[in-house]
Amino acid sequence: MRLTVTVFGLVIFASLGVSGCGDAPGRSVAEDMPITPSAISDFNVLYGANCAGCHGADGKGGAAIALANPVYLAMVDDATLRRVASNGIQGTAMPAFAQSAGGMLTEKQIDWIVRGMREHWSKPDALQGAVPPPYSSAESGDSSRGAEVYATHCQSCHGIGGRGGEKASSMVDGSFLALLSDQELRTIVIVGRPELGAPDWRGDLPGKPLSAEDVSDVVAWIAAQRPQFPGQPYAGSGKSTGDTP
Repeated sequence: MRLTVTVFGLVIFASLGVSGCGDAPGRSVAEDMPITPSAISDFNVLYGANCAGCHGADGKGGAAIALANPVYLAMVDDATLRRVASNGIQGTAMPAFAQSAGGMLTEKQIDWIVRGMREHWSKPDALQGAVPPPYSSAESGDSSRGAEVYATHCQSCHGIGGRGGEKASSMVDGSFLALLSDQELRTIVIVGRPELGAPDWRGDLPGKPLSAEDVSDVVAWIAAQRPQFPGQPYAGSGKSTGDTP
């Protein structure tokens, strides 16, 4: 009889102990468990952690172009956005983010970022019926003609020879050009940098938008100003590479 009572008492005690631990201070609950990085699907979190450092909060631009530019999103397709986000742009400051390329993001997370950009920042009437020059071109432009295009469409803001003016900075600074590919230059010429007051291909001369040929030519001219060895002293500086700054 005593043994039966003892066993019964242990069962009751164990039951109370288990039920009581459910509300014990410090006990982890599902909501408090850390989320595995690869399981994050919220666009704002993914963009903020991976893109905002260069492209700015809310896609408004920073060291890199604004991704919340409706004109940019209207001319670039999803495949290109995924490729750039996944693999980066070799030779530039744009890194690869996909795990398949050494980054931290899964293919689904890349898709969520691309989809989120469309949902948050695209506008159906961004182009207002206009057809932009092709995003990319397999043919190189004519840099000598590009100098003329620059003088007509860009010089009033960026100054003679692209060295900067009262309204805009230099387009031929060696450090600037060392960070950008020719495709990035082309993208900027077409979509502008509205966050910095730079218009798209339609706005340099009202009523006279840049043609596809104009874009290729002026990009060729700008790219031709890129120094062979970025970071070296400019010609005529009077310093050799061994001089003390």
